[in-house]
Amino acid sequence: MSDDGWSPKLISCSKTERLSSSLKLSFTMGAKSGAALVAVFLLLLLSPAVFSLSNDRLIRVGLKKKKLDQLNRVTGQRYSEERGTLGGIERKYSFHGYNGDYEDTDIVSLKNYMDAQYYGEIGIGTPSQKFTVIFDTGSSNLWVPSSKCYFSIACYLHSKYKSSESSTYKKNGKSADIHYGSGAISGFFSQDNVKVGDLVVKKQEFIEATKEPGITFLAAKFDGILGLGFQEISVGKAVPVWYNMVDQDLVPEPVFSFWLNRNTKGEEGGELVFGGVDSSHYKGEHTYVPVTQKGYWQFDMGDVLIDGETTGFCSGGCSAIADSGTSLLAGPTTVITQINHAIGASGVVSQECKMVVGQYGKTILEMLLAEAQPQKICSQMGFCTFDGTRGVRMGIESVVDEHEHKSSGGLRDGMCTVCEMAVVWMQNQLRKNQTEEQILDYVNQLCDRLPSPMGESVVDCGDLASLPSVSFTIGGRVFDLAPEEYVLQVGEGLAAQCVSGFIALDVAPPRGPLWILGDVFMGRYHTVFDYGNMQVGFAEAA
Repeated sequence: MSDDGWSPKLISCSKTERLSSSLKLSFTMGAKSGAALVAVFLLLLLSPAVFSLSNDRLIRVGLKKKKLDQLNRVTGQRYSEERGTLGGIERKYSFHGYNGDYEDTDIVSLKNYMDAQYYGEIGIGTPSQKFTVIFDTGSSNLWVPSSKCYFSIACYLHSKYKSSESSTYKKNGKSADIHYGSGAISGFFSQDNVKVGDLVVKKQEFIEATKEPGITFLAAKFDGILGLGFQEISVGKAVPVWYNMVDQDLVPEPVFSFWLNRNTKGEEGGELVFGGVDSSHYKGEHTYVPVTQKGYWQFDMGDVLIDGETTGFCSGGCSAIADSGTSLLAGPTTVITQINHAIGASGVVSQECKMVVGQYGKTILEMLLAEAQPQKICSQMGFCTFDGTRGVRMGIESVVDEHEHKSSGGLRDGMCTVCEMAVVWMQNQLRKNQTEEQILDYVNQLCDRLPSPMGESVVDCGDLASLPSVSFTIGGRVFDLAPEEYVLQVGEGLAAQCVSGFIALDVAPPRGPLWILGDVFMGRYHTVFDYGNMQVGFAEAA
């Protein structure tokens, strides 16, 4: 049993039962046990039969779920400071300078696992060396700490891979840098067998991390990350573990699925199933949408609704990514601000927003009433340039420049963004036949609800019952999230705080506007990643 009170679920099986059509990884969360249970636990640990096969003929492997606590939250805040207000999540998804091709770096980011860390055990080498990893559909590499990691404190607190102790190890040596914000995980590639449950993936390339900077890794309950994205975003173009599972005929179907248990009082953390779908994990039928951009599990998404009413931003379509390695829901600031206003989330007041609305709000409103083209309004007012389809920020280079605060384009970029948001907000209110005074007052309120620089917004825990639902339109179906599903509780008792599960992320076309649907969404909706048919499916989780 681990020192934090969490324990794996162990079930025995016979040798004949190990022949299975699918592989299931089970996230479990247990309570402290008595001395007798500890004895049984140790006995089972020493037994080779630690896998189970239920009537659905799925192999189960015990995994863990780590809830958010104040230490995790502080760590996340420090990490957000390290990576910068824009850099973090955008750097992970490699959006800056997107031209249709992926870079070898700036892909994988250790994320702020706000609500829980879902992690499970794998083995590398012969004999198998055990590691706990995050199963992340938003990245594609496997990496673990190396025994050659000498100068990072985090390496001393986690399991390290020792190549000299594996008979199946093969040297590669190619260097690897996995960037995030102001730091990077660096190391080199190696090759060895990787065991996931009862399956052994042979000759798998992975990264031995020799540098793990920052405080983030110190509080992490996992050793590394196992990416389940496409090879297009794999650092060094390494073949992902999932690809090799399929190519080596280790799974009957090229499909894997996630069931994440969001019940904090439940014992199970959830289950990840390779090679099949467990019908007990969902209700009804899945709604499938095609993958539109290989790399991430990206698909087209429709309108976002607050209490059943349109937010007026994604009605013409947005893109979305299903990401098991991101805990929150990230979306365009325009919509996140409206959501924060509706749920009473407190952010940082944006002086730029209030200035634009105060000085130019009536002008924007008059132009909308005169039926000016909304996408041209901000360029006509001088806040943006116009590329023929939409407003474009003046100082594009300042977004990607490491010294962006020194760039003269930064202020105009901010004004362009604020102007575009104000146009969407006002246009949406005009559809509701609101008066000029009502519209300007509403937009000023939205300025007060702009997310904080770190993206975090706090909600009054006592107001949960009165908060509206937030819904996403995918494949023509509306997927609702209730307040208790999109608000995350931090701490217990009098020290408890409620944090909005929504954070801002602005990605320009052609890649955006974009939503990242993390564990907040996947916890409510069972998610199927159908590699064979290049589609993603969602159904209500059981």
